[in-house]
Amino acid sequence: MGENIVLRTYVFIDRMQPQYAAFLGTVSRGDIPMAGMAQLWLEIAPGSEVYGMLDIALKSGDARSGFQDVEREFGSIELHSNSADGVLDAGHSILSRYNLRETDKVEPQIVSTKIINNISPYQAQLINRFRQGSMIVPSECLFIMEVEPAVYITHAVNEAEKNADIKIVHFDPVGRYGRLYLSGDESLVKTAMDAAQSAIQSLQGK
Repeated sequence: MGENIVLRTYVFIDRMQPQYAAFLGTVSRGDIPMAGMAQLWLEIAPGSEVYGMLDIALKSGDARSGFQDVEREFGSIELHSNSADGVLDAGHSILSRYNLRETDKVEPQIVSTKIINNISPYQAQLINRFRQGSMIVPSECLFIMEVEPAVYITHAVNEAEKNADIKIVHFDPVGRYGRLYLSGDESLVKTAMDAAQSAIQSLQGK
């Protein structure tokens, strides 16, 4: 059943951080995740197969979903639960039904990283026009990161918040590239950058 399915991402997050969960709550199209919950993201091709995968997950146990996205090339689903076993059981049910393994996922690649120190008032305002998280203010340091496949950016954001007292300005896990925007004090942003990069580099795949 999984012969034509490409498992692009399979990302388990053991404990959602407060800002990360709050950001997802503002954009969720389904059940709202809360800080402290465990989470699982899957991204696949072809995209429309996410409907069948989500059906399997929701019928397998204690897991709820905030996102079911299908765009031009790929599809993704998000699962969360107060129990880590709840999301892992749902994920294993999906993999088993489609004859897939977690190790079949695509290995993530960091496409680009950029730090901008002492951001100008004008650029801060431009970024604030599209952000859905915290506002960036003039003179703060901004970190931008792109990864492929896109959903892996969720792991990078959550790990960055775990390791540094920064602000999540915006992140987007949908499309060809996932992007994050983090701001704050320069030294803390650099710590967050290291954590985000290490999070991506620690994930293995094909």
